[in-house]
Amino acid sequence: MFGNLKRFAVAAVAGIAALLAPALATAQTELRIMWYSDGNEGEVLRDLLDRFEKQNSDIKVVLDRVPYKTVLENLPQILASGQGPDLARVTDLGGLSKFYLDISPYVKDKGYWEDNFKEVLPWVRPAGVKEGIYGLMTQLTLTIPLVNTTLFQQANVPLPGPKASWDDWATAAREVAKKVDAPYPIAIDRSGHRVGTLIIDRGGKLLDGDKPALIDDGFKAAMKTLYDWHQDGTMSKALWGSVGGTAYRGANEEFANGQVVLYYSGTWQIPQFAKTIGNGFDWQAMPNPCGPAACTGMPGGAALVPIKTTKHPEAVAKLMDYLASEPVYSEYHARTYFLPASIGLAKKGVPYKSDLPQVQKSLEIAVQEVAKTAPLAFAYQGFEHNRIMFNATIARLNQAISGEMTLDEAFKRMQADIAEGLAAKGIKL
Repeated sequence: MFGNLKRFAVAAVAGIAALLAPALATAQTELRIMWYSDGNEGEVLRDLLDRFEKQNSDIKVVLDRVPYKTVLENLPQILASGQGPDLARVTDLGGLSKFYLDISPYVKDKGYWEDNFKEVLPWVRPAGVKEGIYGLMTQLTLTIPLVNTTLFQQANVPLPGPKASWDDWATAAREVAKKVDAPYPIAIDRSGHRVGTLIIDRGGKLLDGDKPALIDDGFKAAMKTLYDWHQDGTMSKALWGSVGGTAYRGANEEFANGQVVLYYSGTWQIPQFAKTIGNGFDWQAMPNPCGPAACTGMPGGAALVPIKTTKHPEAVAKLMDYLASEPVYSEYHARTYFLPASIGLAKKGVPYKSDLPQVQKSLEIAVQEVAKTAPLAFAYQGFEHNRIMFNATIARLNQAISGEMTLDEAFKRMQADIAEGLAAKGIKL
């Protein structure tokens, strides 16, 4: 009898184990990342995530790839509603920081993060917070001109030199466009961030301590330049005019199609154009144009940030530790052609490899340009309320360009928009 009972017990345990096996096999922690891409970084990240999952079979990472516009316009609303992914790749680093999770209690080596990312960790911290790990920079960027050198060759116009002014470039771009019948001599991303470069170059102060100081002679000179370029055809109203309000508008497709002589965007375009243009025509990054006050680009970048509504902070931190580790971080940047934010990796160098001379030359120039970036440009990028200033600048300038108001009226509206935006945050200008 006892033998039968023993056999029954063994069979029962085996049956229960068989029933539980599927549940145990699927008992994974699922993390979701909202991710946009400029170039091939989505594919590179997915490859790295696959390896992470093999090393951590209890964690599954879903990569939700979305357009940049979704991150810029929809993600803030999603987060404000108390929802959101576990992690997201963002560029409005300070503006969304109140939604980020501090993973410093969960990471393996807090000192590694602080030593290697000390220059950029403040960019993703909430207002008034001096410590904590709230994100990992997935790329350090710099605004920079990208030039279709084939069009210059066809037009038999020499490229302006490394210290050429904005006016020098505008003159050359108009001459090239006229000779080769290109529709866009200059295209600049419809973005307050990109416009910041011209403001600083023209001598705009932008900040007065911890408050905006937008409207001054340098700022007005920059706005007048952009306004005039839209009136004389140096820039096309069709690009900025195709969207309204504060909406972003790039000229990626137009440049890739050989229609733009000079495209002022940034280093994040290099990997994209390596893919979309390749050897279709000769192109490369050039040193930033000069103004009376500076020859600077605007720094920036994108960060992978943990969202504090996540139910899996330990798993999120484990993933972030993996992506921030030097071997993985180095491989990611080498394959995406991005500039790293890690101090240690920057000193050792990223092993970039490309068969395209355009890419190698552009990366060399980009690294040189980082060292020339004006302190004010770093300060403006790190300013907590810069998004309010970016939006006011681009929205009202575009209204002046389209004839809805004069430039002087636009300046008044910009100032009012900034005061209103700060007031909504409980800050008096």
